[in-house]
Amino acid sequence: MEQFKGKSAFQGIAIGKIAEMVKDSKVVRREHVEDAEAEIKRYHEAKDRAITELQGLYDKALKEVGETHAQIFEVHQMMLEDDDYNDSIENIIKSQLVNAEYAVATTGDNFAETFAAMEDDYMRARSADVKDISERVITDLSGGQGTGNVFTEPVILVADDLAPSETVQLDKSKVLAFVTREGSTNSHTAILARTMNIPALVQVPVPKDVEGKMGIVDGFTGTVYIDPDEDTLTKYQMQQDKEKEKKALLAELKGKDTVTKSGRKIKLYGNIGGVGDVGFVLENDAAGIGLFRSEFLYLQSDGYPTEEEQFKAYRTVAEMMAGKEVVIRTLDIGADKQIDYFNLDHEANPALGFRAIRICLDRVDVFKTQLRALYRASAFGNIDIMLPMITSVWEVEKSKEIMKEVRDDLSAHQIPFKDVPVGVMIETPAAVMIADELAELVDFFSIGTNDLTQYTEAIDRQNQKIERYFNPHHPAVLREIQMTIDAGHRHNTWVGICGELGADPTLTETFIKMGIDELSMSPSSILPVRKIIREMD
Repeated sequence: MEQFKGKSAFQGIAIGKIAEMVKDSKVVRREHVEDAEAEIKRYHEAKDRAITELQGLYDKALKEVGETHAQIFEVHQMMLEDDDYNDSIENIIKSQLVNAEYAVATTGDNFAETFAAMEDDYMRARSADVKDISERVITDLSGGQGTGNVFTEPVILVADDLAPSETVQLDKSKVLAFVTREGSTNSHTAILARTMNIPALVQVPVPKDVEGKMGIVDGFTGTVYIDPDEDTLTKYQMQQDKEKEKKALLAELKGKDTVTKSGRKIKLYGNIGGVGDVGFVLENDAAGIGLFRSEFLYLQSDGYPTEEEQFKAYRTVAEMMAGKEVVIRTLDIGADKQIDYFNLDHEANPALGFRAIRICLDRVDVFKTQLRALYRASAFGNIDIMLPMITSVWEVEKSKEIMKEVRDDLSAHQIPFKDVPVGVMIETPAAVMIADELAELVDFFSIGTNDLTQYTEAIDRQNQKIERYFNPHHPAVLREIQMTIDAGHRHNTWVGICGELGADPTLTETFIKMGIDELSMSPSSILPVRKIIREMD
């Protein structure tokens, strides 16, 4: 048995035969041409057909994974229209009197190498994109349709890397998981894989001679096993069987209330990162969305998302949830979530630095753009606005002043919106200690247990060296949760939990006894937690 470690792009377990991704092995030859203009025309005709193909891929991805994730195919279309890219190809054809295939391949290689050498993760990920568009045009110029990958049985797909277009075209019924030797967890391919619910690992040094061998992908630990021994195989088969049994039993809970035997009803909501995740929320029968991480709209973009782009995303989610509550957290970047185009200064201790609400109150224009989109979208569903990283009363008061300015401007222009509930995240000890004052200003609290634990215990949760000291069950954290619930209820403010502890089955009963009103978690945890609550007295 061989074992290889990489990075997890999406969790899950897969067991099956391994298949190597078949790439088009066509050799691009350099050929002399007499008529450069005719060759350039031939290139542009192939490029136009490639753009049409990409539009078809965009339409397919839009249906399967939502607008945010489909946008990569719009990016590919724009890359094919890029002046520098086209000028390079035309110049090679004219100056060297060579065939279009060779000019495209050379340009694609040059641009890909340039992107790959950049320090920025996002730009490095574009290396695979420029290779993808170049190969598409070359295939068309050569009169081919691409080799495709057709499998007679479900397989674990292994490749050096996967372009976004290759990922979205995969037959999900025939792919158990995919493993790449290169790639980034921040690439569009990784994002698409997570949304398509396919277990995925990147940066795994899998050897080339694995075709047809038995494999196991453990997306929880980022490990691939090749030709596993009987004990390992049995262990993972048993784990899979247990998961299947649990899912079958839990499926019977769909459509049933989340209520204790004594009649206490709890709201079970789902956490999402974008439009493409709503399907999982609906599939797992969540009562609403308790945390829409709006920063993912920014993380997946190479520039500030416009008001219209954000409005479309928020409106789509609100409409898909059909009147169910959708709590949208305002921009929460900084600390471990960095975005290059924000040009944030390097900080020695970013977890305690310029992040979340602090950025929004400093860059009011960015904040107002998001708030306008949120208020406009509120006319199409049941949206709540939630402010992250609150430590002081004045931060809430200032945020509400800005919200009023936005509402007044929308009213002046006769743009419809609703009276949107406003809440805050309780994720600092400071917020806990002033919870009574905060409750007088807002409609709800949502406890972010990840950061609350970090700040309470003075532990950087990104630091692996002190991971064993990070204890979300610490008595101090649980007491802070109880204090927050009590303060909220004293002021008729409902209180929920949206951090990882919300899905911790060992604490579900404790939270219910504390008086929690709502628990929000990854969609896959909703039915297991519902089962626990329904069995409680």
